[in-house]
Amino acid sequence: MNVYSQCPQFENDAFLLRLTSENDVDDLLKVYSDKNAVRFFNSDNCHGDDFYYTTLQRMQSAVQFWIEAYSKGWFVRWSVIDKKSKEVIGTIEEFLRKEDDYFTDCILLRLDLRSDYEKTEYIEQILSLIVKPSFNMFGGSMLATKTFNGSNERVKALDKLKFVKSKENLLGFDGTKYGGYYIFKFNNQ
Repeated sequence: MNVYSQCPQFENDAFLLRLTSENDVDDLLKVYSDKNAVRFFNSDNCHGDDFYYTTLQRMQSAVQFWIEAYSKGWFVRWSVIDKKSKEVIGTIEEFLRKEDDYFTDCILLRLDLRSDYEKTEYIEQILSLIVKPSFNMFGGSMLATKTFNGSNERVKALDKLKFVKSKENLLGFDGTKYGGYYIFKFNNQ
């Protein structure tokens, strides 16, 4: 399967994951302008972007960049839709990382959620849709996602999904060391 030629959708009773589109901008602005959510957004190695967007124009620019990045095969950004409210309540970004550190041949997953969805139950439901299929879409020997100080709900969800806290740091393009990663290996189920 080539995720960059045909992007799959994933869904359960509560959530739908589908490729982000320009139609998502209004809902995404509610996510990326949420001061309580921004502290859980992984901006490691993102050239200084903190993903705190407070204007429609800045959100539109970000979504346009994400669409362009997908077309160039850099990463995939899915919108997370609450099927009950029909709102986009976050995004998931994934790509296969090939670098000179422990996290090479690793699928990096970034989960950005509106703060009212930063709850163990929701995180587990959302991630359970995509973790295992990620290995078919991207290959890779493991999948990694980041946690933060105060992200207890996220850590509980990762524990339930059999992620393991990594002792290794991700090495940034400029030599910066980034910690707080949890990893999932497909054969560790």
